Amino acid sequence: MATVSGGTTSKRYRFVQEHARRLGVAYLCRWLKVPRSGYYDWRERSESDRSIQDQKLTVKITQIHAANRDVYGSPRVHKALKNQGVFVGRKRVERLMREANLVARLTKVVRRKAGISAFHRGGENKLLDAGSTTRINQVWVGDITYLKVKDQWFHLAAIMDRHSRRIISWTLSKPRTADVTVGILKRALRTRGPLNGLLFHSDRGIEYTAHKYRNELKRHGVEICVNRPGHCADNAHMESFFHSLKAELIRGEGFTQCASYDMLSTVTLIVFIVTGGCIQVSVTARQLNMNK
Repeated sequence: MATVSGGTTSKRYRFVQEHARRLGVAYLCRWLKVPRSGYYDWRERSESDRSIQDQKLTVKITQIHAANRDVYGSPRVHKALKNQGVFVGRKRVERLMREANLVARLTKVVRRKAGISAFHRGGENKLLDAGSTTRINQVWVGDITYLKVKDQWFHLAAIMDRHSRRIISWTLSKPRTADVTVGILKRALRTRGPLNGLLFHSDRGIEYTAHKYRNELKRHGVEICVNRPGHCADNAHMESFFHSLKAELIRGEGFTQCASYDMLSTVTLIVFIVTGGCIQVSVTARQLNMNK
């Protein structure tokens, strides 16, 4: 009822009409701060064409929102309507979603801060002066995130080509060590090498600042680049990927064993690669796995 009290006048009148028999017109009008005479006048009038269209449009919006597991916000719902041949203003979609209490489902990315000594280790963010990329294998970015399976934490480590926004190497493992990140780095170098003028960017976690990891980069002539202390947004491309993965394809799923989680992560990354960095949640991970 609190939502109705802050809604439009028509929305308040409609609420009065629905609950008048149980609560009384006088009480509802007084509580919603609308005149009784205005309510009776509204009741005698036929609904406007605009109101009828809004109701039909709200039904379509609700269907799109539910079909995409509640992860679509107004921009993506607006695009989905356009793909269905329904051409309406983006502001109108925002208003109808707000009135229907439809919001995009988000998640908070859980990150453990690295130790102070490792965090402030030498290194600089060379991307600040590098400008935009012009080709693949010019800048790679890497990061690790936590994924919970039942009562245990696992770690997803990945490397992305910043120009194509594609995941070129990744692994899901229980330990979080430099051996894990070195392993996916070697795989990426084998797949994409030989490389000239490559810059690798990461945060200041110990898995990326370890001697064995930096030595592997230097051995292949890869330039080292790290976040500035206190600026986690410097690695925004990887942060954005992990955020989308968790919010759109992982949150809300119940995993009881590592194998099922590994399957979902595999399919998720395949979708990310195929679509060039845009996770399409209209096709679920399970459907993709069935059609594999």
